[in-house]
Amino acid sequence: MNVTAATPSAAEPLIVSVSGLRGVVGETLTADVAARYARAFAGTLPPGPIVIGRDGRASGPMLAAAIAAAVTKIGRDVIDLGPAATPTVGVAVRTLAAAGGIQISASHNPARYNGLKLFSAAGRVIPAVAGREVLARFESPPPDTETAAAASPGSVRTHDATAEHVRLVSALVDVAAIRRQRPRVWLDAGHGAGSCVARPLLESLGCDVVIEGAEPDGQFEHEPEPTAENLAALLPHIRQQHADVGFFQDPDADRLAIATAAGRYIGEEATLALCVEGVLAKTPGPVVINCSTSGMTQVIATRHGVPCHVSAVGEANVVDRMLATGAIIGGEGNGGVIDPRVVLVRDSFVAMALLLDRMCAGEQLASVESLAAALPTLVMKKTKVGVSAGLRGPAWARALDRVAAAFPEAQADRLDGLRVDWPGGWLLVRASNTEPIVRIVAEADTEAAVDAAIARAATAIQVA
Repeated sequence: MNVTAATPSAAEPLIVSVSGLRGVVGETLTADVAARYARAFAGTLPPGPIVIGRDGRASGPMLAAAIAAAVTKIGRDVIDLGPAATPTVGVAVRTLAAAGGIQISASHNPARYNGLKLFSAAGRVIPAVAGREVLARFESPPPDTETAAAASPGSVRTHDATAEHVRLVSALVDVAAIRRQRPRVWLDAGHGAGSCVARPLLESLGCDVVIEGAEPDGQFEHEPEPTAENLAALLPHIRQQHADVGFFQDPDADRLAIATAAGRYIGEEATLALCVEGVLAKTPGPVVINCSTSGMTQVIATRHGVPCHVSAVGEANVVDRMLATGAIIGGEGNGGVIDPRVVLVRDSFVAMALLLDRMCAGEQLASVESLAAALPTLVMKKTKVGVSAGLRGPAWARALDRVAAAFPEAQADRLDGLRVDWPGGWLLVRASNTEPIVRIVAEADTEAAVDAAIARAATAIQVA
């Protein structure tokens, strides 16, 4: 991913990439910055309205108003979804034939952050080529003649895309079977936008629903990324509520983590694998994951006799690869499942529905524990290594060469950083775009093999 730190702050720079931006509200991310970025994006779009959604953060209304004012001034109509999940924005862009969309969200970042994510007319996160054009216009604004007020300003209208999103997701599953089993679902929406679609979807599927953090007000009660550490205090609630499954969303509801009825955290890496198993059992076809996603999905694809293609990290890269290979499902190991039958966006509601479909397929309700136990048994660990800020360019290339040489038995690939694969395991090394660190992910059959691989890579990176 190409990233630049525009309008820098010593502590927290504004991070601008080819798919959006993120910053601390009131510091690097202001109403003016959001407006300039939205105008830069609008200048690249074909004619048509622009959809705007937001994930529930307190700063969302202010940023939405600034964006709407900026783009209507130059003659663009706006369709305002209000609080909406990121995949719902994608659904609305596509079904309303909009020119594009802007989701106001900082995803899993803490409350002081917010950001903008850009969507093409296809209802997907914009690909890199389009993103680079937006970035260039943002960093080098066009002449005033291109940003002057239009003779006829655009209008703003509201729209609720919930029903269409629920309809598309429900069409993926055996609704009658789920209604017959009537599973009890506990969900932590985390005070993001997730409950806007989750409640009507789960209730339409006949589930008995308990939602915590349903208000999309951004008043996060825990760090918003749905990791085991952040969710530890909530896990007992699943058993206390006698639920059959526990779901956890991030604030913009494009990712889903899962827990068992007993409150055992299954996690995000398992989400995609559980969903892929269900989809391939009904309709075999190509699958796409990114290069840092667990190999569980690759093993499952092999079992079903279908290819599993690998992309660079990033939702847009996964979608590009899905389109190129005709994949029927894809996603990332952060709990992001992409089903093109709904929208080419990571979608926690798709993940919920596909898992519930599997749980309710038999005469009796299957437990999450039993479904997870049937997944391939692999051990994954993620770590980071502090490095000199000068480890860039040729120095970074030499460091990757050293890592590759440290794994002579493995096949090396430089699609995104360096990934080395050997029978029974793999390791990925990527430099952070925002910090002087290197991220290392490894997966193998045993914990000892993972630890040894990470140690070998870390040593190779730090050798001068």
